[in-house]
Amino acid sequence: MNIRKRTLLAAAVVLGSGVAGTGIAAAQDKKPVVIYTAHISAIVDKLIPAFEKETGLKAEVIKLGSGDVAKRVKAEAGKPAADVIWSITGSVLTELAPILEPYSPKDADKINKDLVGSPAWTPYTSVVYAMAVNTTLTPLKDAPKSWADLANPKWKGQIASARADNSGSALQQMQGVLTIFGDDGLNKYNQIAKNFVLTDSSGSVSRYVADGETSLGLTLEDNALQYVAGGAPVSIVHFTDGTLLSPDGVAVVKGGPNTEGAKKFVDWALSKATQETLVKEIGRRSVRTDVKGPADLPNLTDLKIVKAKTIAELGGQEALLAKWRAATGQ
Repeated sequence: MNIRKRTLLAAAVVLGSGVAGTGIAAAQDKKPVVIYTAHISAIVDKLIPAFEKETGLKAEVIKLGSGDVAKRVKAEAGKPAADVIWSITGSVLTELAPILEPYSPKDADKINKDLVGSPAWTPYTSVVYAMAVNTTLTPLKDAPKSWADLANPKWKGQIASARADNSGSALQQMQGVLTIFGDDGLNKYNQIAKNFVLTDSSGSVSRYVADGETSLGLTLEDNALQYVAGGAPVSIVHFTDGTLLSPDGVAVVKGGPNTEGAKKFVDWALSKATQETLVKEIGRRSVRTDVKGPADLPNLTDLKIVKAKTIAELGGQEALLAKWRAATGQ
């Protein structure tokens, strides 16, 4: 083969590979980004249309409790159906690290490094745990002020809490009690759990309180804030013996059908514009160092912030759930 023919052949191969690469990218852009999330419907309905408009990608959202997200992704590990896990507890994502694909988003340098728990996932919001109080049923002055107060038998049947076998936030609350009270942690949690009314998700806890089904509810700060903003007789209490703060996260599923779309979703979720929307319109606290917290909530510096021990440090998820089942009679 002469030099001219070899040159033309090489050019054709390069051009062909370029066209093929473009074709693959175009094909992936046409695929929906399949997202498993524990976000409540109100947040999904607010954010997903913005994602689709700003990126030109379509999203297919499957909404489940954190525990069910984890179970489903594990079950599908051989042939993943999801591209992204969005907004479940960081400690649960760490447990899923073997089936996640590490990805550093475009604005990684703007993320609070203290919230990074594993290279397998990226912090998405700073989740603050609080108690919602129905002030019609229980005036704020009479409401519990601490985790220790929740153990009082007078609150039996009055504390809504999500199921820890379905809700990462409920499991995180249990981790917090075990951390705060140390050697007496399990005993204290058992006392508190006797007063629980169990719900299927953390998102429904605030509804129980707002509707008057219970006086109190252990939930996420922003979930309760939605009812406060909506005019329900709900107030938010941050406990004096420890306010739990932990990141929830967003992660790319290893081997998902639309990995490129998944990475674009992560970039979008961590962008300054999206994080500002989360703060201003949803009441979440941003993980970005250049975005301020919600105006209607106390500064974190004014709270006694506690970082709960990890699932691994407390013996693993199955061991924790066994203790939860024993405490709640489930």
